[in-house]
Amino acid sequence: MRLHKEGIIPITVSLVLFALCLFLYFHFTSLPAFVDVLVVIALGVNPFLAIRFFRVPCRHPNLVENGVISPADGTVIAVEEKEETEYLKDRRIKISIFMSVHNVHVNFYPIDGTVEYVAYHPGKYFVAHLPKSSFDNEHNTVVVAKEDGTQVLFRQIAGFVARRIVSYPKVGDTVQQATEMGMIRFGSRVDVFLPLDAEVNVKVGDKVRTQKTVLAYL
Repeated sequence: MRLHKEGIIPITVSLVLFALCLFLYFHFTSLPAFVDVLVVIALGVNPFLAIRFFRVPCRHPNLVENGVISPADGTVIAVEEKEETEYLKDRRIKISIFMSVHNVHVNFYPIDGTVEYVAYHPGKYFVAHLPKSSFDNEHNTVVVAKEDGTQVLFRQIAGFVARRIVSYPKVGDTVQQATEMGMIRFGSRVDVFLPLDAEVNVKVGDKVRTQKTVLAYL
């Protein structure tokens, strides 16, 4: 496991505050040992959560040439046919993955190909599992096209707690399946739009893992 570079500042701040609070507590108070233990545990919750949130597990990617690998850890909350109106302008199979604060929040490319479209959209912060969050919330859309022209669109969506979307791709980039493309902070969602003839491999309620779970076959 490693820590994501986006977590350097928040983790450092939380550790400094933790150390400062401990210093002030032990310098100015004299309480029973069991109280000291409880205080240390309580103060340590914030840095523990910060480190846990920005963790990046070391996984061996499940590379599948005709597969679409999950771009996020989380729970499948929707598998449905929808009109994609931002870029593809046609009907697609949409798979929505909800990421709780307990999930790994780093996102990875679902397929090999060339980045064809990237667009960030500011917005609101509704609860990420609501259908309207796909367009009303702050979101970032990326389209990757395979060599044969097959396009996969995936959308990072900020949630009620999430306040920052990090996205690295640029139009024209050649990308590889299961390599890092960004992250979303503190609870969010990723929608994946696939061709109608894709063979879906997951259902609502399934737990998926980025770099590992095959969402569908193209």
